Amino acid sequence: MKGRTTILFILLAVLCAVLFVVDIAVGSVAIPLSDVADALLGKGSDEIRSIVLDIRLVRAIVALLAGAALAISGLEMQVLFRNPLAGPYVLGVSAGASLGVALFLLGAPLLGIAISPALQSIGTAGAAWIGSAVVLVLVVTLSRRIKDIMVMLILGIMLSSGVGAVVEILQYFSSEASLKSYVVWTMGSLGDVTATQLAVLAPVILVGLTMAVATIKPMNMLLAGERYAASMGLNISRTRFLTLTSTTLLAGTITAFCGPIGFVGIAVPHIARMLFRSADHRILLPGTILAGVVMLLTGDIVAKLFTLPINTITALMGIPIVVYIVTRKR
Repeated sequence: MKGRTTILFILLAVLCAVLFVVDIAVGSVAIPLSDVADALLGKGSDEIRSIVLDIRLVRAIVALLAGAALAISGLEMQVLFRNPLAGPYVLGVSAGASLGVALFLLGAPLLGIAISPALQSIGTAGAAWIGSAVVLVLVVTLSRRIKDIMVMLILGIMLSSGVGAVVEILQYFSSEASLKSYVVWTMGSLGDVTATQLAVLAPVILVGLTMAVATIKPMNMLLAGERYAASMGLNISRTRFLTLTSTTLLAGTITAFCGPIGFVGIAVPHIARMLFRSADHRILLPGTILAGVVMLLTGDIVAKLFTLPINTITALMGIPIVVYIVTRKR
């Protein structure tokens, strides 16, 4: 069993490395893999190095971070809520980000505030970040007062519905140009993140992943239920706080910079469970990270080949997994 697990880890790691290089090579202008390798080593023509290092390398790193972040946040939510269909956005993180972006892109023009193209990208990410942060504060505050985790789930769904209603009102009164900008954001994109933004995104994702690693043992204990975990001495409130904060940092940051990317958080943890045949999070957590990276790098390669939004690709990849889970669980 240990030998099989080790082989799987090695295969997934090699696949991640291969897909990472292929993702850099694929684009509007195909670049041979040998030229990609030269550019990464600082060799080759200035034009190829500029394309590889300044544009495609940043996008590939964003895909890697997004895959890991969304997959782990989905794993955390499924364990916390003990629900196989729970995802990183069940607490309204995506809804909060969407409201922030809607207020920025749709609300500002209604108030007569002009948004310059230069500020639109930075402003959109900042507005989504603030919206996610507001939801984080609200969720953490409620988690300290409400002990029933299912009530938290219901509140998250209600919050998302309420935010959706507000966004629809803003859409109804918005101009065509503002509405188009918002709709494009909702489709998700890995290519809009600049190197400067990546310098902000990467550390936050690493903090969220570190917090997830710190909850490996508590997550294993929670598999038997909160009552059992509490009887074994686990601090449920602290574990819930760490998990919710980690999830919101991971999902909220990716949503802020890349837009809402669906189905990765729901589907990937189940892929990892099927591959590794284990419920031990010491194996599942790194396995889920690798599987998430593979899924999003693959999705980004397909999205670039067919010039499609990343959200459509992840949906087409994730929906069959979710359908299989539902039919298997009946």
